[in-house]
Amino acid sequence: MNASIPTAALQAAHAERAANDIAAHLHPFTNLAAHPQVDPLVMERGDGIYVEDDQGRRYLEAMSGLWCVSLGFSNARLAKAGSDALHTLPCYHTFNHRSNAAAIALAEKLLSMAPVPMSKVFFANSGSEANDTAVKLVWYYHNAIGKPGKKKIIARRNAYHGVTVAAASLSGLVPNHRDFDLPIDRVLHVDCPHHYRYAEPGETEEAFATRLADALEQRILAEGPDTVGAFIAEPVMGAGGVLVPPATYFEKVQAVLRKYEVLLIADEVICGFCRTGEMFGSTTFGLQPDILTAAKALSSGYVPISAVMVSEQVHAAVAANSGKIGTFGHGFTYSGHPVTAAVALETLRIYEDEQVLAHVQAVAPQFQAGLRRYAGHPHVGEVRGVGLIGALELAADPAKRMPFDAAMKAGARLAELALQEGLIVRAMGDAVAFCPPLIITPAQIDEMFERFDRAMVRFEASLA
Repeated sequence: MNASIPTAALQAAHAERAANDIAAHLHPFTNLAAHPQVDPLVMERGDGIYVEDDQGRRYLEAMSGLWCVSLGFSNARLAKAGSDALHTLPCYHTFNHRSNAAAIALAEKLLSMAPVPMSKVFFANSGSEANDTAVKLVWYYHNAIGKPGKKKIIARRNAYHGVTVAAASLSGLVPNHRDFDLPIDRVLHVDCPHHYRYAEPGETEEAFATRLADALEQRILAEGPDTVGAFIAEPVMGAGGVLVPPATYFEKVQAVLRKYEVLLIADEVICGFCRTGEMFGSTTFGLQPDILTAAKALSSGYVPISAVMVSEQVHAAVAANSGKIGTFGHGFTYSGHPVTAAVALETLRIYEDEQVLAHVQAVAPQFQAGLRRYAGHPHVGEVRGVGLIGALELAADPAKRMPFDAAMKAGARLAELALQEGLIVRAMGDAVAFCPPLIITPAQIDEMFERFDRAMVRFEASLA
């Protein structure tokens, strides 16, 4: 159990803060009806891979917040970069031919790092905004090249691409659609590439990949190739359960896309910047996107920023069309904000200066081996991951791949037990995810799994 016991003064201060939260704060991705009965966990400070709540309890943050705090919670260089920028040019916009030094340098740096040749970078404030922008670019591009009917975008079931109207429509998760009247028209969904859950009996990963690519082609043909503009995919499906693509999947899918001139959008919001053991997940899995979106680890989560990189083919058509219209009528007040751009640029410099990618490659085998120790547990159906991201999927009967009754909320139960052991993981259904800061050390990986071991023992005892 987490040994820290809050003092009476800390408990009283927390009680007041929690009451104020319940009274004033509308929380995202929360059961709002239940929130008044739930004591909110209020974080107060962070240090390295650890965070501390307002009652003095310390946690190993094995999810990097929401997949994003790649450099830990107390990086002095990032704090200084933000402070310096605030004291120099605290705000300016990039509309109407305006720019700033940080945005220019960041765009140049991203183009130099891109997994495939890219032409230009557009800045936004979140992964949702980046993917929303990608949708609008697909539509604008096809109007520009004289194919106004080629507008449908294909995503995958269980994918997560954000929460704007367009991005939530791309997401293949029911809670993102239900009672929001989503998805919108022009968004289609095809099968989820999760071999463990959806493969037919005896079907190999490659055979499964072939079947999914064939199904994608048949869907394009059924819709009409002249109506399908783009396909969007995360290299590893994050919020859907850390789903690693089966062998040959992206190779086969991309062959279909090229055949019918369908653009590929790579959603690198979670996978980008060292997470998969390469600078981008596209490199890990051989994606060659026309549009690439990035966020989260772009600034280590310290400031809200995202980027959309586009190929020269896309940019040239968009630029020419804006010349006909008189403008490219899209952007955000804070696109290329000088403070967020400065922090993001410093983040990318740190990845290089401190050889973060090499560190990830060095510790990832230990992390993945630690995860795979749970493969033989009586209620673990699958263990999966790559680089410094992974998950285990709980099962009532692993041999039969039988899930727990949904009402049991097995994943949430295990995550809560982990929290009691001073470890933050994330439950997504019955999948429990790990995505620790990239700076995690071998000793801290051992500590992380020691805490999880204790939680797992308690979880399995609760089922006896």
